[in-house]
Amino acid sequence: MRYRDVPGLSGAANAAVRVLERERFSPGAVSVALSVWSVRVHGSRRRWKPWEAEFTCLCCGEGWARDKLADALLLLQPRASTELRGRVERLDSALLDRTHHDPTADPDLPWWHRRC
Repeated sequence: MRYRDVPGLSGAANAAVRVLERERFSPGAVSVALSVWSVRVHGSRRRWKPWEAEFTCLCCGEGWARDKLADALLLLQPRASTELRGRVERLDSALLDRTHHDPTADPDLPWWHRRC
């Protein structure tokens, strides 16, 4: 993997993401997570790009993506977190509009794991 800018974030926010990825995640993880989460939200059946493939297995790709974004939102500097949060919240809102609560899901899971 290589470092990738998160589309729509400022240069300063992308620099903060790179620091986070260097120290806690792997290079490009936040950009890939946002891309994978967007595909989940919008229901696209597109083929994964080679640099996304390692994160997109059927058992963990989509859940991994939102979990990684949640971690990034907690660990990023406040300004960078605010910018990323805007992108994530738009996707979350779209998912909430398109899905409903799964009453059989484990209530201890984050809300995005309990939607169907």
